Amino acid sequence: MFTRTERLLLRPGWPEDWCALAQAMNDTGIVCNLARAPWPYTEQDAREFAGREQDQLYPVFFLTLPGNHGSELIGACGIDKCGDDVELGYWVARPHWGKGYASEAGRAVARIAAVLGHKRLTAAHFADNPASGRVLKKIGFTATGNTAMRYSRGRNAEAMTYEFAMDLAAPNAQPVPSEIQPLAA
Repeated sequence: MFTRTERLLLRPGWPEDWCALAQAMNDTGIVCNLARAPWPYTEQDAREFAGREQDQLYPVFFLTLPGNHGSELIGACGIDKCGDDVELGYWVARPHWGKGYASEAGRAVARIAAVLGHKRLTAAHFADNPASGRVLKKIGFTATGNTAMRYSRGRNAEAMTYEFAMDLAAPNAQPVPSEIQPLAA
């Protein structure tokens, strides 16, 4: 599945993306804010993630900046099963922080989740990463008021998280604009 936003192309990872992925993820400032990515993030980790098979109901997209010489990998955003919930996750490479790419991609993935029939999304951020909370609010998530300890492989420890949710079936939910309808792979 592929989709375009105003500035990004969201696409599946391909096995040949492993090198760019390893380079982008070789940053403890990124990995320590993720629950599932290990630290250090090795070439083998990148090869496995870039080559993994996509689940059509829970897509994960590589965020790329289209350009004259191909596209630059700048992060990832997707949804995944987390217990009984469908959870949104994302990361953006440090040189691209503060440019709105995470919220742009997150809004597109939330709309895709609605098209796929998901009724609700959850998300969480570590308490020491308030920038991620601001991104979630920009996407349309609401703080639930709940906190939870969550294990981070990158930290090799549990840390406090703040939990968020988004009702995709709400009467005031935004319609899915045609320019971000998911396209078949």
